[in-house]
Amino acid sequence: MLRTHTLGKRLVVTGLVGCIMALCIAITPADARRRHAKRTASYNPPYSDMIVDVKTGKVLHATSPDALRHPASITKVMTLYLLFERLERGAMTLNTELKVSGNAASQPPSKLGVRAGQTIDVEDAIKAVVTRSANDVAVVIAENIGGSESAFANMMTKKARSLGMSRTVYRNASGLPNPGQVTTARDLTVLARAIQDRFPKYYGYFQTHSFEYGNQVIGNHNRLLGRVEGVDGIKTGYTRASGFNLMTNAKTSDRHVVGVVLGGRTAAVRDNAMVSLIEDGLERAYAGTRQTPVFAEKATSRRTTVAKANINSIQDDEVDTTASTTPAPLPPSAASVPVRKAQADKPIRPVVTSAANAASTATPAVNTTPNLRWKAGAPSVIPANAQAYAAPARDTPSDLTKMLTKDEGKKALATPAKVTASAWVIQLGAPDSEAKARALLANAKDKSGRTLAKMAPLTEKISSAGTTLYRARFSGFTEQSDALTACTALKRNGFTCFAARG
Repeated sequence: MLRTHTLGKRLVVTGLVGCIMALCIAITPADARRRHAKRTASYNPPYSDMIVDVKTGKVLHATSPDALRHPASITKVMTLYLLFERLERGAMTLNTELKVSGNAASQPPSKLGVRAGQTIDVEDAIKAVVTRSANDVAVVIAENIGGSESAFANMMTKKARSLGMSRTVYRNASGLPNPGQVTTARDLTVLARAIQDRFPKYYGYFQTHSFEYGNQVIGNHNRLLGRVEGVDGIKTGYTRASGFNLMTNAKTSDRHVVGVVLGGRTAAVRDNAMVSLIEDGLERAYAGTRQTPVFAEKATSRRTTVAKANINSIQDDEVDTTASTTPAPLPPSAASVPVRKAQADKPIRPVVTSAANAASTATPAVNTTPNLRWKAGAPSVIPANAQAYAAPARDTPSDLTKMLTKDEGKKALATPAKVTASAWVIQLGAPDSEAKARALLANAKDKSGRTLAKMAPLTEKISSAGTTLYRARFSGFTEQSDALTACTALKRNGFTCFAARG
């Protein structure tokens, strides 16, 4: 009787295992990709971006730069700012041991896995925050400096005010979901400039590709680091409410910009957006002697104005989850970017929020190419057009002609008539082949209606430092105002562009 019962149990277990295996086989990689694409198509976090010329302080491009957004793990840049202050003053050294509390050890991923009662030295703490974006270590830093994470968050907010970050409020040191933790693209460009100005000795840690801790080898979340020449940091971030965020610093031999992208639908969308913005920004950045002074902090009052936002974040920071829960909307003061019902074939629709922002795109282009290119083995730079921005990471094509209809493709690849640049032109990007540039122009003209009906597509080959790019431009504008109006209309259709003299 006992043997029969045991045999029955074995048969049941075997049957269950078989069912589980059958289910695993039934869910193919193609099925998983289709499900991921469906979830991605319905995800459309509010978007902002900004590129600033570090030498002059001039805004080279901005989309909703003052709209309230959640910083996610970009928060940790301020956490490290306060730690670098302690190092600079001698209150701590790189060898100082930081105590790990139970509260710090219990933080959700991403985390290093430190345990309550242990210690971690300052240098390893810095590297863990930069590479893994470790939430547990961010809290360790906060508690060892501020006594508690909440007290440290107040210190972070006060420091933000002293730097001129007028709309930023911190509630924690990690960037984990908190409805009251808000910032703007403009404020984060201020922080990006300030941390490297103030702490050139320690800023280099943001270039850390990987580090070893115990038996772990931990890589950096920043996919542009080491793949795009000129990029030397600094920080990624993600929560469900924020979307995919990135703060970046990029330099060539004579140009220097910082950029922020907030609210990418996927990491690939975010990265492609940043590459395009950096490329255009460096091309137009000032190549002379720096004109802006090094950041000086201002005294702040004891009372700090607290901004409010009502967004319910639900996912752990730096975890690319595909949960279908939708975050609650921003309040009217923060919701500068209209969030439409997402569709697979529709782009994120960034909108220039003011005439001042539109005017900032009118900087004449410089006839030299920045030393910025994907290194060997990395994917080609994807021009910033609507379809490329809307596609999930796995669907990002290497050639824009794949996204056009058959007739559009023929039109894009046909040899164009010779076009002469007018007094003013608008530029949509600078792909690495003429075919991509013409495809981008054809796609823009097709989706622009009357805006570009009388304008002529123009490609210009430019080469420098062994790199060849093709500017994708529209000619036919006699007045700057007309070029700016057309560019604004294109941005509303999901394209990145700027006005320049012909």
